[in-house]
Amino acid sequence: MKKIATLITALFLLVSCDETFDINRDPDALPPGQANSTILPAGIAGLAGAQGSYYAIIGGFWSQFWTQNPTSNQYRDIDSYSIGANNYAAAYTAMYDALNDIRTVKAQAEKEGNWNYYLIATVLEVEGSQVLTDLYDDIPYTEANNVNILQPKFNTGKETYDLMIADLKLALSKDQSSSVGDKPGKDDFIFNGDMSKWTKFGNTLLLKLHMRLTAVNPTLAQSGITTLINSGAEFLDVDAAMTQFEDAADRSNPLYESDRRQLNTTLNLRASKTMFSYLSLNADPRLAKYYAQPGNPNNQGDWNNTTVPNLSLVQLSPLTPVFFISKEESNFLQAEALTRYYGGAGAKAKYDAGVTAALVRFGQTEATAAAFLSGAYAFPATGVDAQIEAIITQKWIASFPGNGYESFLEQNRTGFPRESAVKQSSEAYIPGQLAIAVETKTGNVFPRRIVLPNTVSTRNPNAPAAKLITDKVWWDVN
Repeated sequence: MKKIATLITALFLLVSCDETFDINRDPDALPPGQANSTILPAGIAGLAGAQGSYYAIIGGFWSQFWTQNPTSNQYRDIDSYSIGANNYAAAYTAMYDALNDIRTVKAQAEKEGNWNYYLIATVLEVEGSQVLTDLYDDIPYTEANNVNILQPKFNTGKETYDLMIADLKLALSKDQSSSVGDKPGKDDFIFNGDMSKWTKFGNTLLLKLHMRLTAVNPTLAQSGITTLINSGAEFLDVDAAMTQFEDAADRSNPLYESDRRQLNTTLNLRASKTMFSYLSLNADPRLAKYYAQPGNPNNQGDWNNTTVPNLSLVQLSPLTPVFFISKEESNFLQAEALTRYYGGAGAKAKYDAGVTAALVRFGQTEATAAAFLSGAYAFPATGVDAQIEAIITQKWIASFPGNGYESFLEQNRTGFPRESAVKQSSEAYIPGQLAIAVETKTGNVFPRRIVLPNTVSTRNPNAPAAKLITDKVWWDVN
């Protein structure tokens, strides 16, 4: 994954060769207003490149979508939960590089009163910061990306959440009709300047932030969610995604590019028995879309068991979008909110819509989805816990392949999918439950975070004390 920076740079060329998209120009030398349309594409592509490569790989292992090929070594540190302070620092750097562009756009837009770009930049700033704080806990936020502050302070995870929520609310409160200056268009890789969709994206992200608080601060979670829904806020009914990928070097989906094209192999990622066995048990047609040559789930194994033959290969596509929030995730977030705080009224419809969208995305018809929704994937008629388990389980399946870091975080929050008390080699193993299948460096304890890179903690005296990969982030009280 050393060439991810090259990939991120090349992504800007996918939309236009016009000088407006020349990312090598000095932002400080740009005419007023042009920084918005020039730097915004760089920020979007940067977030997509980092989340869609580094964190997608890690999340896929930790959500047990895949495991390391028995004869390969590329990802054994991830699979064995041994990522340390000297691993994957480039992911952290890439995220803050992208956020630097986003915050430049935001500062200029606020100065000009350009509330269109201000909303776009704030939503992206919060989305990227949400990924960072959920994975690392304490992060620089208020002093981040400030050229005058070389050693920014770290905001605690709780402080960061409070700040992100406040920033989103402020941006959403701005009168878009009074926005002055340039209007976003083809420089907006996500919605092509459609501000109604950006408002829905912001509302959905605000819903997501409050949902993360359901265990640690249920009162605040309920207040924030019900206030949002009762206000008539509209949520995403389309994908918030970057889609401008080509089947060409440095222009393809970042996960495909980093794992397949740049490593020049298709063999690194093999099916995890966890996901494979669950899809197989339920005769889910996505099994053949997720894994090549699917067979008996009992043939699935792990990299330190070389006696298990014919591990199914993970299928990736160079054209898969990078999803910041998919329409499936939006529906599942709404389904959970309605289940928790509205007596379930309307929850089934949102759950059904999420499952249907996830199946249709992988080539199934709505009729096929309806059959599953009246059978294996039927929404439980009663029981809040059972209903939430169904929602989170379907969100887990729908996170394949590139959003495994989100299903990993949701598992930490909710405990779903459940963790197995028996080994997957046992006949008592329940398909779909997370299990320790490899020799780990954590005493067979699941990871709960990514640790802060050594390059950050040694250069910034404000960095928090070192944590273990098994230490929970602030909202994780499950």
